[in-house]
Amino acid sequence: MNDIKAYILSVGENARTAARLIGRAETASKNRALLGIASRLESDAQSLIYENAKDLEAGRAKGLDAAMLDRLTLSAKNVKAMADGLREVAALADPVGEITGLAYRPSGIQVGRMRVPLGVIGIIYESRPNVTADAAALCLKSGNACILRGGSEAIHSNRAIAERVRAGLAEAGLPEEAVQLIETTDREAVGELLRMEKYVDVIVPRGGKGLIERIMAESRIPIIKHLDGICHVYIDDKADHDKAIRIAMNAKTHRYGVCNAMETLLVAEGIASEILPKLAGLLKEKGVELRGCPKTLNMIPDAVPATEEDWDTEYLAAILSIRVVADLDEAMEHIHQHSSQHTESIVTEDYTRARRFLREVDSSSVMVNASTRFADGFEYGLGAEIGISTDKLHARGPVGLEGLTTQKFVVLGDGQVRG
Repeated sequence: MNDIKAYILSVGENARTAARLIGRAETASKNRALLGIASRLESDAQSLIYENAKDLEAGRAKGLDAAMLDRLTLSAKNVKAMADGLREVAALADPVGEITGLAYRPSGIQVGRMRVPLGVIGIIYESRPNVTADAAALCLKSGNACILRGGSEAIHSNRAIAERVRAGLAEAGLPEEAVQLIETTDREAVGELLRMEKYVDVIVPRGGKGLIERIMAESRIPIIKHLDGICHVYIDDKADHDKAIRIAMNAKTHRYGVCNAMETLLVAEGIASEILPKLAGLLKEKGVELRGCPKTLNMIPDAVPATEEDWDTEYLAAILSIRVVADLDEAMEHIHQHSSQHTESIVTEDYTRARRFLREVDSSSVMVNASTRFADGFEYGLGAEIGISTDKLHARGPVGLEGLTTQKFVVLGDGQVRG
């Protein structure tokens, strides 16, 4: 590991070679590998938890906060969830080789589009060891090779999971180099990976804003990413009260440190005096700090005055900003000004307003009468996700199998020549 550049170069070369092999692998072989990896993870759960304990001990010694330690922890339940995720990906349709839009042209040729793998995907992530299994599964099923660079805080856990992944690949007759974990924790390895445009086709960062900003600044390779999850719920004055309270509570308090949690609640002025006091009481019972606009403070006197910065903050904590708005138009204008284009939801029984919200709000997921917590690859039926993209090219929203492929034109002829 003394020569980081040479090491990362060898990883890239191996990944490029493996990508050609995994890209043409039969669906049955890929599924066999996924199921084999799942079985290994379950049968070796205690060994994985033992290795994870080393990371947790080191994390506590470094003073990692409770939220980080929670994301880092592997339990028997977590391991089973990883294995179940692999089996769910195996059960999904294989997108590779699918031909769509095949149509005859006047010349007699047929033109269509075939879905193909992206090639080599570099995934840079922090803390959560389950990403090692999820990313490997999605890349494998979509015919891509992947290079995984997890955070130093999870190195023992990631190595243990990657070892089971390699064993599953080998047993299915697929190249072990199709999934490679960067074994060094040296930060320079990330810099070298971001300069490997000859071998890596796309970078997917999963982590905090600092990590993603660094990757955006340094990468020579296209990125699938999102920076913030500033998600909004708008309670319209035509909303069902019980439904609105249930959705808002779930969107904020189901989990705090996730990108699809609600960070700002918008409430129509015509319903605010009825909804906000009751909702505030429930949120306070959960220990949520409330920050509000002047109209909110009139209804929730012990709320903290919200600043302009609050509207642009992803708290990832038990803090919620609340703004009372005149109507749907003002709510959508607020979202336009402050959203990170991740996920927004409207609660309303008015069909026309719901349709306007869906059409006019420009985020990767837009919902009607549902919690923002549903913005997730598993909940969307993708099996798992490699991340959530707020970009518009090439993938948007939860990135599953299809998001890890591209399309090429295919032409079928029978001797035609162009005159």
